[in-house]
Amino acid sequence: MTTTPASAEDRSDRSAVRVLLRLWPYVRPVRVRLFSAAGVAIVASCTGLVIPLVLKWMVDGPVADRDPAGVWLGALYLLLLGLAEALLFGLRRWLVARPLSRVEADMRADLYRRLQRLPVAFHDRWPSGQLLSRGTTDLMLLRMFLAFPLTFLLVNAVTILVGVVILVLQDWTLGLVLLGPAVPVMVTCVIFERRYAHVARLAQDQVGDLTTVVEESVLGIRIIKGFGRHRSQAHAFRELTRELRGTELRKAGLLATIWGVIVTLPELSIGAALVLGTVQVADGNLSAGTLVAFLSTALALRWPVESIGFLLAMSQEAATATERYFEVMDETPEEETPFRGAGNCATSPHAPAPDNDGIRFSTVSFRYPDAPPDSPPILEDIDLHIRPGESMALVGATGTGKTTLTALVPRLHEVTSGHITLDGEDITAMSRKTLRALVAVAFEEPTLFSASVGENVLMGAEHSAGQPELERALAVAQADFTYALPQGTDTQVGEQGLSLSGGQRQRLALARAVVGKPRFLVLDDPLSALDVHTEAAVEAALRHVLADTTALIVAHRPSTVLLADRVALLSGGRITAVGTHHELLRTNAEYAHLMSGADHQGDER
Repeated sequence: MTTTPASAEDRSDRSAVRVLLRLWPYVRPVRVRLFSAAGVAIVASCTGLVIPLVLKWMVDGPVADRDPAGVWLGALYLLLLGLAEALLFGLRRWLVARPLSRVEADMRADLYRRLQRLPVAFHDRWPSGQLLSRGTTDLMLLRMFLAFPLTFLLVNAVTILVGVVILVLQDWTLGLVLLGPAVPVMVTCVIFERRYAHVARLAQDQVGDLTTVVEESVLGIRIIKGFGRHRSQAHAFRELTRELRGTELRKAGLLATIWGVIVTLPELSIGAALVLGTVQVADGNLSAGTLVAFLSTALALRWPVESIGFLLAMSQEAATATERYFEVMDETPEEETPFRGAGNCATSPHAPAPDNDGIRFSTVSFRYPDAPPDSPPILEDIDLHIRPGESMALVGATGTGKTTLTALVPRLHEVTSGHITLDGEDITAMSRKTLRALVAVAFEEPTLFSASVGENVLMGAEHSAGQPELERALAVAQADFTYALPQGTDTQVGEQGLSLSGGQRQRLALARAVVGKPRFLVLDDPLSALDVHTEAAVEAALRHVLADTTALIVAHRPSTVLLADRVALLSGGRITAVGTHHELLRTNAEYAHLMSGADHQGDER
């Protein structure tokens, strides 16, 4: 399965350190507590290295001299050192808990804000499961990395360095024996890091694919059940889980390999040092206390050394999670789209409109951003003028680009060439906030959110809108059914509004479009799911709304076309005819054919 546009890139030259440094802006506000936690952990770890020195003193002193008081004093020292080490590690945990939860929350909030500001073209390209996994699984991995591996990579490095110094000072020959595996261990770590990075990225992308399938299956459960496709969906899910399982097993295999090398070689060197040290003690060249301290220090260094593979693995997964997070954050949001200029319009975005000109398309062409350069445009040289207060019906065969044309007005997509003006002002000279306050939209496929009926409708108005505006909009959309719901307009409609019928959802979407009394209204076949009688009632109420606005209405049926003052025929990506409904019926064969088919469908209905 294709995951994201970035998943196929070559990352052979990627630096995990350079990637992880991108987290610094989020870490910087809590750096004091994180650095303090790292310092406390270093002190705690080094405290543990003092214990072997106390053992040396005890063996060569009180134990050799048979001094019970000295033995009890040494035991007290060991107990105090153990308690100090435990308390320091507990303090480290307390220091990092609160700031890291803040870092994760800030990153999740920034990701959500960026997703809201990214253009529709971005969301068309990216599977939703990939975006969900970045906001959940990836951020969880980053929090875990900042809480443990990041600190202990530093702590263990300092601990190993201090421990090696202590070992060499105890006996340099035994110290060299223990340092023997250092080179092969480092070579193994370099090879492991490179291979694990690739597998970690693959696994996280596959988790995103799996999330996408689960989400689609839940949202499309009615289709799956209606067509009896649960077995094929389950098979597809099993295939993805099998691929993910294989990838996770590859990760486990790599971890097992490095773990085996890192554990085996140091253990062999400790065994060799034990044999050599025992011989030296027997020959009188080394004290028993020194050998005990040496071996205790070596054993204390086992965890810092053996954890290298585990820490490197978590670091690579964190680097991959960081990379995936910033793949989204690096996308250019809508407000940062390069200014195209208004051509013959030099109006400031905040200046009053130079004239009352309605909606005007001037030689507008559009091609999707990811379309091949040599592919024909979806829309080409569109010239269309909707006069102030006029309603224009947009008619055309399926696939001619009607919905795409309506999406250009609120800048859900950017025109490839040409200009669109509202009352003489180029829409690219306006901020999107200003533009979308002027233009209200209702799509053919109505989208409702997991909120109340009232909240869904009032989403289309300014914050000042209240119950009177809500009731007026529901009346226009003939959505009186909402008052019969269990809690009236406070009833929760559920995810995607699937607890309502298609016609009910469409009426609520229409109410949302008209509740704010917009200056410009764009309706994409807003009555397609309504029965004949409800459609007639909605049209009667909608005529009063259209009298006070400038509207572009995608229409497929004569009844909807008759709502408009004029009609534009879209054919082959171009406007081929403009006139009233009756004029086009007489003069345009294609339009007459489209309307005759619509009439026939209406009769059948």
